[in-house]
Amino acid sequence: MSIVAEAPGFIQVFSDGSVKRFEHEIAPASQESAGGYKSKDVTIDPSKPITGRIFLPDTPGSSTLLPILVYFHGGGFCIGSTTWLGYHHFLGDLSVVSQSIVLSIDYRLAPEHRLPVAYDDCYSSLEWLCSQVTSEPWFKQADHSHVFLSGDSAGGNIVHQVAIKAMRNNDLHVKIKGLLLIHPYFGSEERTDREGADSAAGYVAMNDMFWRLSIPDWSNRDYFGCNFEKQEVSEAEWREFPAVVVYVAGLDFLKERGTMYTKFLQRKEVKKVKLVETERESHVFHVFYPKSEATRLLQRQMSEFMKDN
Repeated sequence: MSIVAEAPGFIQVFSDGSVKRFEHEIAPASQESAGGYKSKDVTIDPSKPITGRIFLPDTPGSSTLLPILVYFHGGGFCIGSTTWLGYHHFLGDLSVVSQSIVLSIDYRLAPEHRLPVAYDDCYSSLEWLCSQVTSEPWFKQADHSHVFLSGDSAGGNIVHQVAIKAMRNNDLHVKIKGLLLIHPYFGSEERTDREGADSAAGYVAMNDMFWRLSIPDWSNRDYFGCNFEKQEVSEAEWREFPAVVVYVAGLDFLKERGTMYTKFLQRKEVKKVKLVETERESHVFHVFYPKSEATRLLQRQMSEFMKDN
């Protein structure tokens, strides 16, 4: 049995189809307040399974309704978890800064569950959210008319797909006010300038591997889930798309993909689209350095976007 795909320290895929994911430092949920918030784990669909973690900021004695931010973690659709230490700290602190309830989703991973499974799992979290309006005590202060979708890397890609599906479902009883994509993970058969540079060869090879593991066997990088330009969306639907902010990092070789996505939405006449760059930072820096000043700035920027929409 040989290794056919590997991201050292994260995942190994073997010739018999088995997968090994390496353990990473995790943070347990705690219903005792710490750092201005508390957290707890919930089961969204036990049959798959799909789980989540809720972050609730401390609001003693307040009756103010709080917006909801639904977050999808990154990891090339193959790795990652809301329980990872970096995500826990980033999202807990974000709930405090933005004064929002954060619901972070653990969807099923590829290659065992190839796309569009992650899209369907994450969309089902919105259906679950609707079903919990009266039954989940931690949503007592939730304003279901102010729901935001956010995610980083592959999670940013998921935000785009879930938003399209939600826009088409009139029975979904939540109002998505905005999308916050952090260093979104898109691609295509055609390379960008950065992807074609010799200095990016290692990153490109790793990205290609994650795409091979996550998209359907019959497809390539022009699969609609990879190449957003292949998505079948009408001009009228684009005009109904929620407000969008795309965060890119100056040192991220995927920066061009985020910029291209922003320009694409502008051409489609999406009403409100904004691009925000963090200079001198790399891909998903907020996960690796959740207490850094750059991460604090990102949290403030996200909070401002939510308040403005």
